Amino acid sequence: MTQTVTQSLYASITHNISGQGAAGNEKTKAVLNQAVADLSVAASIVHQVHWYMRGSGFYYLHPKMDELMDSLNNHLDEMSERLITIGGAPYSTLKEFADHSKLEESKGSFDKKMDDHLARLAEVYTYLSNLYQVGLDVTDEEADAPTNDLFTAAQADADKTVWMLQAERGLAAKD
Repeated sequence: MTQTVTQSLYASITHNISGQGAAGNEKTKAVLNQAVADLSVAASIVHQVHWYMRGSGFYYLHPKMDELMDSLNNHLDEMSERLITIGGAPYSTLKEFADHSKLEESKGSFDKKMDDHLARLAEVYTYLSNLYQVGLDVTDEEADAPTNDLFTAAQADADKTVWMLQAERGLAAKD
């Protein structure tokens, strides 16, 4: 299933790119900008969970959301700066993030169970891991080792976060 998700995501990000750009890195720029949009929305989703969580686990999970937001923001900054470094222009407005992100936001609710919040976060981080795999594939194609390193680190972080969220829910990482 993951390969199909990754292939679909790859196609959706690169569908408007024909051939190589002048610098030969147009796909890399596109996937970096997709990451900028998605990381911005992912941080918003985590922030919402931070504000709206209630129930068992709140005491230690509430500060964990700060750590998750910090990590997402660090990846966002690194990817935005890399995009600028290679001649791109990162999305930088809430409208651009919303228009280009493939993550869906919903209104916050105090009625959600803690497990529902954690399940949502696991979905978000699984999506990010798939996105980062696209970044790895694209940067391999375009021979951009520094950007590949960014996607490698981000994917390792996302995969570990999925594992931890699922373990907290009493599930295996891939459940």
